[in-house]
Amino acid sequence: MDFQAGILRDGSPMESLEKQLICPICLEMFSKPVVILPCQHNLCRKCANDVFQAANPYWQSRGSVISGGRFRCPSCRHEVLLDRHGVYGLQRNLLVENIIDIYKQECSSRPLKKGEHPMCKEHEDERINIYCVTCEVPTCSMCKVFGAHKDCEVAPLQSVFQGQKTELNNCISMLVAGNDRIQTIISQLEDSCRSTEENSEAAKQELCARFDALAALLEEKKSELLQRIAREQSDKTGFIQGLIHQYKEQLEKSSRLVETAIQAMEETGGATFLMGVTEPFSLPRIVEASKGGRLGKIESGYESMDAFSVSLDHLSEAVHALDFEPAEEDEEYFDGEEEEAEE
Repeated sequence: MDFQAGILRDGSPMESLEKQLICPICLEMFSKPVVILPCQHNLCRKCANDVFQAANPYWQSRGSVISGGRFRCPSCRHEVLLDRHGVYGLQRNLLVENIIDIYKQECSSRPLKKGEHPMCKEHEDERINIYCVTCEVPTCSMCKVFGAHKDCEVAPLQSVFQGQKTELNNCISMLVAGNDRIQTIISQLEDSCRSTEENSEAAKQELCARFDALAALLEEKKSELLQRIAREQSDKTGFIQGLIHQYKEQLEKSSRLVETAIQAMEETGGATFLMGVTEPFSLPRIVEASKGGRLGKIESGYESMDAFSVSLDHLSEAVHALDFEPAEEDEEYFDGEEEEAEE
């Protein structure tokens, strides 16, 4: 607590000291015992207990064990954690208590000066010592007897002061407790937001992994089917290439026979002609070759690859129908709706 700074700012050292000794809860001078919080701010023990009770409405002792709790410092909003002893586990600030005792002794020894107590504006020599309940303003006795408040209801100033001070203290405790509850809700919402982001990232990674596995499976199946088509292509083209080779050999032999037969046709002598068509190309061989060879042929549609056509319509429908599975609670809810509909 910085007493020197307060003394330098204000004109009177005692007034500055009094401001430093005011409790932020009850707005009165600290009452014994004074507790010091972990943040180095001070509170009356009663005020600290009121704030603690307001922030922990369900705090209670069970047998010999007392559960701990928490509240926030009304000056700096620092969170104060308490053990099972509650407020009584906080350390007393004996230095502040001693300063308050010295201050009270000093104030009691000083004579009262005129002007230290508020005076009535209508009656300059009268101190304001009563409270007009009707008009809700402080006033003096002369105003009640002869002045503007003679027909009003009045009450002792000190009793009204204490009552409003108590009410203000209760309101402050409720506001502090409300702020603590709001801060707790904000922390819970922030935790929920972080959990939502983490769960979303995990769901995204899992979804990507599943789709990557599905894509790898499709790629593997595609490679397998392509290999089957390639094998079928190799078998068919190999067979056709074999037939082409056979037909080329037959064509070559037939061409040589044609040349020999043409040369034989040019002979005019019968003996020479008959001798030329005997060996090595006899007339029966030429006649047999002219009737055509008996080589293999391919059936109609042999080159077609329609047997390897694949329909992916059902897979496309399945992909379009992909969706997230409902949670168990949602399934139970849907089952209940179906039962109601059936009834």
